[in-house]
Amino acid sequence: MAFTPCLVRIRRPGGGALIQLGHPLLDAYLDLVTARARPNTVLATAFDLKVFFTVINKEPGEVTVGDVLTFIKAQREPRHGAKVVRIEDGEQGLSARTIKRRLATIAGLYEYLIIRGDTAVDQNPVPRGLAVRRPGQRVVRGVPLIRAPRTLPRVIDPDQADAFLTALRTQRDRAMVEAMLLGGLRRCEVLGLRLGDLRPGERRLFIAEGKGGHQRIVPVSSRFFATLSIYLATERPQDGASDHVFVVLKGPRRGHQLSAAGLDEIVAGARGRAGIDHLTCHQLRHTCFTRLREAGMALEAIQAQAGHRSIESTRIYLHLANDWLAGEYRRACEAIDAQALAGDL
Repeated sequence: MAFTPCLVRIRRPGGGALIQLGHPLLDAYLDLVTARARPNTVLATAFDLKVFFTVINKEPGEVTVGDVLTFIKAQREPRHGAKVVRIEDGEQGLSARTIKRRLATIAGLYEYLIIRGDTAVDQNPVPRGLAVRRPGQRVVRGVPLIRAPRTLPRVIDPDQADAFLTALRTQRDRAMVEAMLLGGLRRCEVLGLRLGDLRPGERRLFIAEGKGGHQRIVPVSSRFFATLSIYLATERPQDGASDHVFVVLKGPRRGHQLSAAGLDEIVAGARGRAGIDHLTCHQLRHTCFTRLREAGMALEAIQAQAGHRSIESTRIYLHLANDWLAGEYRRACEAIDAQALAGDL
């Protein structure tokens, strides 16, 4: 018997939210995810499961490999008309990264149901990959279901950065943008800053709410702390209801923590006034690390600044830095030319 998933949030008495989909097995899995992941991860997991079971209108125990393949096909259907494609990858449906994330969510659910041992599920319907056979070898799973293209993130040039900073209307807005542009903070890390996390004497910030719950201490330019001090002295409400650094300045929520939607609205408004076609909070972060790499900052130091768990996530800034590849190529060519000259002599 099929069911219709409905994503609901239930406020807990002690704070936080309980996210459910209206099915005992799915809700039990979300409880497990809640115990080990951040709220945004729980919400993304719930939404992915809601999308899957809305498209595949079956009970969890009835899902087959064919249903998963049908779901993949549905996700790749055009979203905004057959003639509309993304510039980054030329696709019409959801991006390959989004589909891979949803497949990982579904696979995680079924691994949980198998481990429980009290359900009718005894195998994971999400294939690990397509089986291929090479001459003289056994069948192996060598082809992934979804190939995600490795694209370089966008960055803005110094002139655009100056124009964008000029278009911001308050010192609060400027301080938030400088935290991302000069310190490489994520949007959630900027909004999660509390007054006790500021270390102006050391020119450093304590990031208590990093991605995955990881904490770190990062240096940030004195330009940010100069802007921040003006904001705290002249704009931030002294009787605010929150100890978060960045709060709402006007209206009924004055003094309360600024939301992610509020920051996105600020960025979008300043972007339009600056005449920049495309700009996001994460793009400011990418710009920061690209400029640091161009200035000669070691890749390991950028990894620590960014809060990356793997150096592989940081290597992308080698390709974004304009002078790194050119410099390596030039040095190699000079070595080759020197060897050729020595041979001639």
